Amino acid sequence: MAVYFDHRVEAPDSSGAAVLISWHSSVCVLAVGSVNASTGGCVDLYLQQGEHIELCHVERGFSPSLLQWHPTKALLAVGWETGETMLLSHPSGEHTPLPNNTHTACITVLEWSSNGNRLVTGDQAGVMAVWRVDARGKLQGSPLIKHDYSNPLTCCIFRPPPPAEDVAMLARAAVSGDESALDMFNWKKSNKGGFALGSQEGLAFYISTADGSVYSVDEQVRSVPLLSVESAVQKMWYSKRRAVLAVVTDSLLLSHFSLGPEGIAQEISKVKLSGRGGQHADIVWTENGLLITASGEQHIRLWDVELDDHYALTLDESLGFEKGELLNCVSFCTSKLLAAGTSRGRVALWHMVTVSDQKGDTKIHWKLQTPAEVEGNVSQLQWGSSSHLLAVCSSSCVVILSEHVMCSHYSQQMAAVQLTPTQLSLANFNTNTHITFHTDTHIRAVQVTKDMVTVWNGKYITVYEPSGQTLHSTGSFQCESPALAVHEENIYTVEPNRVQIRTPQGTVKQLLVFSEAEGNPTLLSVCGSYLAVGTDTCHVRVFDLTCREAKAMGVMKNLSELIPDLGALRSVKCNASGNQLSILITQVKKKKDKKLYLNLRTRCEVELAGRCPVSQFWDENESRLFVCETVPVNSDLHSSSQSQIEKDVLVVTFFVTQEHGLLLQDSQPKPATLLSLLALDTPYYYYICKLGEGGDQVMVVRRALRDFVGLESCEKQTRDAMLNFSFYLTIGDMDEAFKAIKLIKSEAVWENMARMCVKSHRLDVARVCLGNMGNARAARALRDAEKEPEVEAQVAVLATQLGMLEDAERLYKSCGRFDLLNKFYQAAGQWQQAVETAETHDRIPLRTTYYSYAKHLEAMGDKNLALVYFEKSDTHRFEVPRMLMEDNLSLEIYINKMKDEDLYKWWGHYLESQSDMEAALHYYDLARDYLSQVRVHCYLGNIQKASEIANETGNRAASYHVARQYEGQDEISQSVHFYTRAQAYNNAIRLCKENNLDEQLMNLALLSNPEDMMDTAMYYEEKGTHMDRAVMLYHKAGHVSKALELAFATEQFGALQLIAEDLNENSDPALLARCSDFFIKHAQYQKAVELLVAAKKYHEALQLCLDQSLTITEDLAESLTVPKDSSHLSEAGRKELLEKIADCCMRQGNYHLATKKYTQAGNKIKAMRALLKSGDTEKIVFFAGVSRQKEIYVMAANYLQSLDWRNDAEIMKNIIGFYTKGRAIDLLAGFYEACAEVEIDDYQNYEKAYGALTEACKCLTKAKGRSGDEADSKLLILTQRFGLVKRFIQARRMHEEDPVEAVRVCESLLEEKDLNPAVRVGDVYGFLVDRAVLTSHLQ
Repeated sequence: MAVYFDHRVEAPDSSGAAVLISWHSSVCVLAVGSVNASTGGCVDLYLQQGEHIELCHVERGFSPSLLQWHPTKALLAVGWETGETMLLSHPSGEHTPLPNNTHTACITVLEWSSNGNRLVTGDQAGVMAVWRVDARGKLQGSPLIKHDYSNPLTCCIFRPPPPAEDVAMLARAAVSGDESALDMFNWKKSNKGGFALGSQEGLAFYISTADGSVYSVDEQVRSVPLLSVESAVQKMWYSKRRAVLAVVTDSLLLSHFSLGPEGIAQEISKVKLSGRGGQHADIVWTENGLLITASGEQHIRLWDVELDDHYALTLDESLGFEKGELLNCVSFCTSKLLAAGTSRGRVALWHMVTVSDQKGDTKIHWKLQTPAEVEGNVSQLQWGSSSHLLAVCSSSCVVILSEHVMCSHYSQQMAAVQLTPTQLSLANFNTNTHITFHTDTHIRAVQVTKDMVTVWNGKYITVYEPSGQTLHSTGSFQCESPALAVHEENIYTVEPNRVQIRTPQGTVKQLLVFSEAEGNPTLLSVCGSYLAVGTDTCHVRVFDLTCREAKAMGVMKNLSELIPDLGALRSVKCNASGNQLSILITQVKKKKDKKLYLNLRTRCEVELAGRCPVSQFWDENESRLFVCETVPVNSDLHSSSQSQIEKDVLVVTFFVTQEHGLLLQDSQPKPATLLSLLALDTPYYYYICKLGEGGDQVMVVRRALRDFVGLESCEKQTRDAMLNFSFYLTIGDMDEAFKAIKLIKSEAVWENMARMCVKSHRLDVARVCLGNMGNARAARALRDAEKEPEVEAQVAVLATQLGMLEDAERLYKSCGRFDLLNKFYQAAGQWQQAVETAETHDRIPLRTTYYSYAKHLEAMGDKNLALVYFEKSDTHRFEVPRMLMEDNLSLEIYINKMKDEDLYKWWGHYLESQSDMEAALHYYDLARDYLSQVRVHCYLGNIQKASEIANETGNRAASYHVARQYEGQDEISQSVHFYTRAQAYNNAIRLCKENNLDEQLMNLALLSNPEDMMDTAMYYEEKGTHMDRAVMLYHKAGHVSKALELAFATEQFGALQLIAEDLNENSDPALLARCSDFFIKHAQYQKAVELLVAAKKYHEALQLCLDQSLTITEDLAESLTVPKDSSHLSEAGRKELLEKIADCCMRQGNYHLATKKYTQAGNKIKAMRALLKSGDTEKIVFFAGVSRQKEIYVMAANYLQSLDWRNDAEIMKNIIGFYTKGRAIDLLAGFYEACAEVEIDDYQNYEKAYGALTEACKCLTKAKGRSGDEADSKLLILTQRFGLVKRFIQARRMHEEDPVEAVRVCESLLEEKDLNPAVRVGDVYGFLVDRAVLTSHLQ
């Protein structure tokens, strides 16, 4: 909560009405230009409280036109209406005029570059000059350029400089070994020629004229036309991120231009802004591209250039503004405050708040604050170098508004809160009195004790004492102490390196001295009889004030050594015993630290679970009790929604001891109607109210601690016992906790202790408390809650019984027991929350919740809403007629509106009960209730209409009712017909038997159940007629044996065939055998075989197949295959049967099936033979691979040799592999020999033949020991052939080098006797002829 102090500038008598104001960007100095009709104009400088700087006063006989501060130095550029321009220096008052011949018309442009090295001046005649200014702020000779644009100059902006290199970051990277960073420091290696130290300065700028032209001036001050708009340019803004120049004309036409690297401007967009244009419009650009205009209307307009969005802000009369008040001027500061001056002398302030929704999108909201008031019509506003300074220029004066946080203090049951800059609200809680007190000066600090109120205005301290319903001053003395504290009759103030202890009259009694290293005291805080002091060098010390003189406790602590990244101290507090310190700090980058620092002897750092402490207080009397206000870590008090922050503030109370450290005692949200926490004094928290919330200027209210609700007025002994109980309960020492309260008899105390048990989840202690309270109902509820598995759910029951409904709700939510939360809401009458919980979290009891809410609404008389929830619960078909039974008209309207068949039916029943048959029939028709229609028609004697309805709809109930009616009238055929449509076949059968309708009886029996079929079959058997029907019905009813007996007895062979089709292995074997004999007798062999298999007579079935030459299909073979674990055959018998089946398949040519059965019988040799007969090469190869038997490998290889292995490498590979696996080495050698012959005979490829013979020799060598002499002889012959082939190959190869020798070898080969088996004679002669032809030896 803040107020604005108003300081009117102390203007000299010669100055007239102020027309210009300008703050320096970094120094708190305000320049004011004024005009006096008799003497001319002047320029004066003022400090932040309006003090006039006499040396800085310049007068002329004409009016000033522009004021512009140097960006870094206290140097003011002043332009006059005659064209004179000067530089005014602060604080010396020295002024340097520019050459007189530069400008001869009114100065309209004054603009500094970003570092102040250049100054651009321009006048109404269109003359522009650029000046160079040195580091001392002195002009350097003549202008760099002087250019005449021939049109009045209106606006100038410098183009922002490019970002400079971060030297510190580069240095760290270079030290860590980054080569590129090292090269940046070495200009010889750097291709860029080094880098710019510090921020570079942008020297290019844009300047505009009254005819709408904009010119670009580069660093070498070369001016070129850039763009042109329709009318005079009033404001320009450059977006560095987008490289876009925005231009606003005096007719409020906004244009965007994209600036290319070649200096070409391309128009992106153009839009006409709302509002009145001209010279009266005040236009402000913000850094993030927000355009704000005020043009003497009742609102100000804002355009977001980046987002292309626009909106308006208006005044609120409820905050003190008047109707019809106009907004003349605006100013925006970096702390996101927007100020606007009005025609009635008020300054409207909006705080810009960025709010994020659940999707993560951000929106900007503007929160209007209470206005500050000045005299006259406000014409200009400007924020100062500090965001809390605002200069206001009105028609009567210049006022500096200084923002000040409202001060407050509490001590010894006295509380003081500042209301306005000069008004205090005082509250004495001992006497329960409230005083509103006005002071003569601004209030910057206030301290109270039970007998004294001390006020400081920044220069003087004034002491007041209560006197009835007012205060009277008892002393005043000069003091400029930035910190103030009071204890008993002593006033503590600070000055450099010491704390002064003064009397109420200002006399210094004692000095508490700090060394230079310890710094200057800046923070003072008194708790009990102890003073905590914090310095600007982050040292802290505690002083004992119990004696006549203050004594230091312990040694000075240097927090900079204990806390890393410590920037400054925010708050230093000690407890009532002086043995505990709590500190809040600001980090180096002016960021609030989220930690709380306690007990510096052991350096206790506490993080508050994602929250940041913003204020802290110790109990004035209880040294263990500590409280702080916390907000979420990611919240920003300046950029987040203030309302959201207020919702998120938690007041957290701790027990703090040396032995146990920091222990959480309580946590609760700050009440929404209260502003902030002021103090903690057991049994109360003391809060500051928001303005207007307390009523009658009561600004401080107190709220009892949770443990003391109902015990606010208890005696000190009880209060101490409660605190001790809470402390021991927190640390878990139950013995000490019970000792603390064993002598307490008050039921209220026990109830409060039970409330503590809700907080600590100590149900065992709660049972004791409930017993001492005598609360049997709560004890019973707690015992019943023990069945719940979650402790939180049990504690929630306790909280409910104690009336702690918010805690119960929180506990149910924390343990996820939304079913119990739903019941809790219903019991508490919070039906909307109950419905919402059921809809979003626990949908199982959703309909039940709707129903209960509807019953509640019915009881409350809200039948319309009850209808809605009865419908949602799907109970409206019964509940709504019941509820509206007394209002037949409303009920009929509801039923007709709902168009629900069940409701139509119910209403039809009701009308029928009222004997309104026609209306009842109408609603039965709407409900499609055919039974009721038929029933009413029959009642009315219209059985024909009833029959039509039953026939058309086919409704079984309606048909049954009609059938009963016809049976009563002895119309048997109609009755049987409708019984049949109703599927009441037993009734139809009964009528047919009674009336000898045997023809219909058979069909009805087949449609009915097995019992009726049996009964009908017996009926036919007894009559001795239609025996075939009896057999069929017995069969259909499942009595196959009875059907077969009757069929055999009556020799119904057709029926026997039909029955046999349903026989299977589960049928009686004797019956199966009998049927099979029957089928054999009648040459039905296939069916007989199936029956024999079903009867487990496998051999007989197979023999029948052999005798009658029946083809054994795969299905039949599978049915003849006995499972391995069968008890009908032994394993040997099973294999024998399988081989017989396979033999039969072989005879029938079904080789694949035979293979399968041989394999199942375990005879793989026979299986392979069967497979070989099939000729299926792929399966033969596969079977050989999985069988892994030598014989089978050899058989497969022999088979494969019969194929075209010469042209299929895969077959050859398999042959070699199978012979190898079968260890048939001699066969393999023969295969290689065959391969060699093929290569010689077919392809004359002796090289491949040589390779094959080599492999054959290897095989015979291995087989030598196995086959004896036969192998030796084969090997000898093969070796001879091998040698001959080798000689022929050598002869062919040596012909190129030694043809004579090659011919000689060939001739020797021809002389060999056994040459032909190895080398073909024709091949040798052919070779010789070919060589002779090639060498031309034709002879």
